[in-house]
Amino acid sequence: MTLEATALESVHQKLGATMTDFAGWHMPLRYTSDREEHEAVRTRSGLFDLSHMGQIRVEGPDAGRVLDYSLVNILSTMQVGRARYSLMVNELGGILDDLIVYRTDETDYLVIANAANCRTVSDELTRRSTELDAKVAIQDNTHARALIAVQGPLSADIVSSVIDDPARFLELGYYRHDTFVIGGLPVHVARTGYTGERGYEIMADANGAQELWNILAEAGKENSLQPCGLAARDTLRLEAGMPLYGNELSQERTPADVGQGGIVKLDHDFVGVEALRNHAASTTLYGLRGEGRRAARAGSIISIDGTDVGVITSGVLSPTLGYPIALAILPEGIPANTSVVATVRGKDQPMAITSLPFYTSTN
Repeated sequence: MTLEATALESVHQKLGATMTDFAGWHMPLRYTSDREEHEAVRTRSGLFDLSHMGQIRVEGPDAGRVLDYSLVNILSTMQVGRARYSLMVNELGGILDDLIVYRTDETDYLVIANAANCRTVSDELTRRSTELDAKVAIQDNTHARALIAVQGPLSADIVSSVIDDPARFLELGYYRHDTFVIGGLPVHVARTGYTGERGYEIMADANGAQELWNILAEAGKENSLQPCGLAARDTLRLEAGMPLYGNELSQERTPADVGQGGIVKLDHDFVGVEALRNHAASTTLYGLRGEGRRAARAGSIISIDGTDVGVITSGVLSPTLGYPIALAILPEGIPANTSVVATVRGKDQPMAITSLPFYTSTN
């Protein structure tokens, strides 16, 4: 199978990145070591190519109505310049994708979808707009656009040093976005991210991706800005307690099954609302803390007093905290600090229920 390549493919090759197949894209897994890149984001800043993420434009007088009907919360009342995390579910309430919606003007929205689900989200938005006979245009611009993220405590210093309006940029609050210019390139900058640190996601025309990357990399040299791959991004998001589609989230689980029920607004009409209204969740998402150095991985069975009760969906030896952490789908109502046992490579690994997130930035 031929893999899709982002506009930064040659940059990754020059940097000697270890590449991997991710959702049909040829993506950098790491440039140096997973731990080094992880620590760079926690202590300084990291530079990520996220151009595999879907960029779908929803434009027209009925754009807000289509998104309200297609997603589990209400987007039509969101102010221009704001962003919102959301979920798309099917008619049975199973999660098709988790995504972020940015409102760029009164009749224009940008939907950032997971790479593996971009086609599904685009097709479903089109199908659902047809059901509404809506006046809207839906365009998948993923291949024409690039997405570069600068994440970490020094990210604001780095980006503000090259942006055309640093004062306005530094006023951006969390889940806010605006348009700027970097090195003559028009960019759309959002204060969002998937690392648990302060950071920015910068969207631009794919033709300018290499120039934009180089400008940011040069600006970050004095702060030891580190190119980072998908491996570090995964351990960073796990420490921050953020779910991943394909691990915690899937079509087989409803939002409430994975602790995301609070996102859902059941008082508006959307695809899957009746199923969710009638669904009584019996599980939720938990954080687990272990002892020693052995990490429990996805698929490890969790038991309490000898009875199997659930499964780990993501697990790692936390580079920041120095002990094993994991996310798990378990029955609702288990108290904090409850002792559980994970099966790790055929051996019992003691763990305990803990609060999420595992790590909270002080920046």
